[in-house]
Amino acid sequence: ESLKRTPLFDLHADCGAKFAPFAGYEMPVQFPAGILKEHAQTRNAAGLFDVSHMGQVRVGGTGAAEWLESLVPGDIAGLGSGRVRYTQFTNEAGGILDDLMVTRFDDHLFLIVNAACKSADLDHMIAARPDGVTIDVLEDRALIALQGPDAAMVMARHAAGGVATMPFMSSSVIQVNGVECIVSRCGYTGEDGFEISTPVDRAIDVAEALLAESGVGPIGLGARDSLRLEAG
Repeated sequence: ESLKRTPLFDLHADCGAKFAPFAGYEMPVQFPAGILKEHAQTRNAAGLFDVSHMGQVRVGGTGAAEWLESLVPGDIAGLGSGRVRYTQFTNEAGGILDDLMVTRFDDHLFLIVNAACKSADLDHMIAARPDGVTIDVLEDRALIALQGPDAAMVMARHAAGGVATMPFMSSSVIQVNGVECIVSRCGYTGEDGFEISTPVDRAIDVAEALLAESGVGPIGLGARDSLRLEAG
């Protein structure tokens, strides 16, 4: 079975990434600097992760929030516009099928689901979907995670709209290096961070802008000060 590649594959290759199969994708698992330096970089400054293999889904229509709430234990109907909720898909017995992030916007919900489960998650939603609710998989978008204590400082250099003061677990449509992105302040590293959903054809532009750090040097692990490209 042929492996898929994310829109940032060529950037990973240019940085000397070692690739391995993961959830049907050819994903970077290590860069030349090594995983200990990657770990320290994210804990002490900021790291950039390619999570484009994860699923991005738009759910809309009449009663979409109330319907999705019937599939998860989290409060979706009461979620404010621009707020993000971490929750789980459950089966009829209450067992967990997958975890996901749900953002509520004025006229739709924006979901991020895990790579290994995204086909099953989509089938689960479609099977339960009532008339009037729409489900659209956003195949035209990449996903980048900027994580670490310096993440807000880095984002402020490249993004408009007060991104550095965004509350935790909030989301907004923001220009990042001139590209319209969906930016959420969240992450799984235990540090401050942002997930940046960007059009596929501009993903490398956004990643390179974040990595370049105001002209530090060309793309390459040795040319960055407070930001590095990380495996996974």
